[in-house]
Amino acid sequence: MKIAVPVTNENQIDGHFGHCESYRVFSVSDNNEIVDEKGVASPQGCGCKSDIASVLAADGVTIMLAGGIGGGAINVLNSNGIEVIRGCSGDATEVVKLFLSGLVEDSGSSCHQHEAHTADGHSCSHN
Repeated sequence: MKIAVPVTNENQIDGHFGHCESYRVFSVSDNNEIVDEKGVASPQGCGCKSDIASVLAADGVTIMLAGGIGGGAINVLNSNGIEVIRGCSGDATEVVKLFLSGLVEDSGSSCHQHEAHTADGHSCSHN
């Protein structure tokens, strides 16, 4: 399994999917352990209008752990076979580990249009 996360240069989950600095792609073993990670450059422009969904899908990504993300981007990712978990924040590696432990749930809320997003201190919803 491969999990992608939109990140800042400090490996923090970016609060706005379409304007992130880059993506981290985590390769996960059958034992739910991170076995590799790499960076993928963020394309210019809005996430929903870029080719990032097809690039990530071609690399085998099936999960996106995101902070703020709009409905258009979710639709494009879903149509490329990538499930989106919304409302994540914090260190990307730690959030992936929480996800692999079953402690991360989708927040259920999407961004609307291109509203400004700020770090509001919340992380992914936990069980």
